[in-house]
Amino acid sequence: MPNLDNRIPPPLIAASAALLIGLLSFLPGHFPLPHGLRIALIIALFGMGILLGIGGVIAFKRAQTTVNPLKPETASALVVGGVYQYSRNPMYTGLALWLVAWALYLDSVVALAGVAVFVGYMTRFQIKPEERAMQALFGAQFELYKARVRRWL
Repeated sequence: MPNLDNRIPPPLIAASAALLIGLLSFLPGHFPLPHGLRIALIIALFGMGILLGIGGVIAFKRAQTTVNPLKPETASALVVGGVYQYSRNPMYTGLALWLVAWALYLDSVVALAGVAVFVGYMTRFQIKPEERAMQALFGAQFELYKARVRRWL
């Protein structure tokens, strides 16, 4: 099996997961929620995803460090402020929230398996390699941050 660490851009992984969610939505299993509540949740999750994603990019730009997820070893700063005080991976968490909103929109409980696949893939092949790079670059500073802030939420 080829090494997939930091090889595929996260938006492409999210798009693939969205496709999987779409395919899974053809299987039986609907959300037992009133329509209005489901729509409100979709809007809230999508909005929170946007805020986390944009907040993450803004924090990286303010710190003048790379936003490129395929080259974490080029980071010039450990970003711990803004949305990064709540999640070590707010941009990926935002993508996951969009995927949950997509499954809700398609009214498919089964499709949430696609979100689980996304989270599992991202953790194994994107986040853990990034964490190794951050550990190598920032040492004890990253250890303290990692102990204080969760990986996802």
